[in-house]
Amino acid sequence: MNIKLTPLDTTPVYSQEIEIVERKGLGHPDTICDALAEKLSAELCKFYYEKFGFVLHHNVDKNLLVGGSALPKFGGGEVIEPIEIFLSGRAIKEYKGVKIPVDEIAVESAKEWLKNNIHAIDPEKHVKIHTYIRPGSVDLVDIYMRQLKEGVPLSNDTSFGVGYAPFDDVERVVYNIEKRLNSKETKKENPEIGEDIKVMGVRVGEKIKITIACAFVDKFVKDVKDYVEKREKVKEIAYSVAKGLTEREVDIEINTGDDLEGGNVYITVTGTSAEAGDDGEVGRGNRVNGLITPYRPMSLEAAAGKNPITHVGKLYNITSNEIADRVVKSIPEVEEAYVYMVSQIGKPINEPLAVDVKVRTKGALNFQSKVEEIVKECLSEMKDTWRKLVNGEITVY
Repeated sequence: MNIKLTPLDTTPVYSQEIEIVERKGLGHPDTICDALAEKLSAELCKFYYEKFGFVLHHNVDKNLLVGGSALPKFGGGEVIEPIEIFLSGRAIKEYKGVKIPVDEIAVESAKEWLKNNIHAIDPEKHVKIHTYIRPGSVDLVDIYMRQLKEGVPLSNDTSFGVGYAPFDDVERVVYNIEKRLNSKETKKENPEIGEDIKVMGVRVGEKIKITIACAFVDKFVKDVKDYVEKREKVKEIAYSVAKGLTEREVDIEINTGDDLEGGNVYITVTGTSAEAGDDGEVGRGNRVNGLITPYRPMSLEAAAGKNPITHVGKLYNITSNEIADRVVKSIPEVEEAYVYMVSQIGKPINEPLAVDVKVRTKGALNFQSKVEEIVKECLSEMKDTWRKLVNGEITVY
């Protein structure tokens, strides 16, 4: 295995003059697509494992959301045309004479996720779900099934993954504001806050500007005055999060497109812009670490929905972040780490073609053996990653 330890000698992102960080929240149409793909993969994993003792080949990562039509109004509006969701991909539907209800699992898992995560949506009334899941290609299925003979999962793609650690101030603020606003506790106390929340962080010098787009649920908002008061509550929550994470100056604005005089504000029936024309697709949202970070290394891999046993585009992005995190936490000299991993199709997933661990440190790179130990440790643990994904211990959006 080719493991390289190299210096990270570029100017740190957190020291550059400008930095941009984004997170698309739970109810954003792109995130919904990612979540439904990942939920379906998890349910297929459980079904396959319970039925056959191992997980069969699948990649259900090609979801599309077509926005509906709605008439929101203060006190409660209505959805005129439903949100349409197209669940697409590849999955084994029959194995050794046993029929597998893939389409039924897809529809039920989608409805369950929507019901549990978008509190103002009615999956039966507001959403129409279509399934277009077909069997996988013979060659990829063959590579997948060979793992049963080889004893080690084989890469089903020639792909790469990247990761970094730790998060800096802007990344922590952006990530945690969305998580707080979309927490079950916040929704219980403030049901007017919808799940479609996008947080954009821009740091210029030492000042951080946070712009939040937050869909409000119309039935919990009386009028413009009430809307302004509740919008201010969102700002208070966001400030409380930011103040606990950075000493830099933070300025926060909510729904900057509102026209208060004209009464045109961001209210929705369901708490997501998907109800009225905003569309979504797997892979267009957050990366595996939950953020969109153009000033950091990123993969364009659409990880959600890909099988968690052999798809290195998914596994290597997860594992790269884990390696980076452990290197920073385990080696005191390391301030920051970037990790790049690449695979070869048909080769064991725990034997990547190359692993490049770049580190920022004030001293010499005299800990090669420790880095190699961490890399090998993380690679050996990939065999259990699928269980963590199925159990929700790891998310990829």
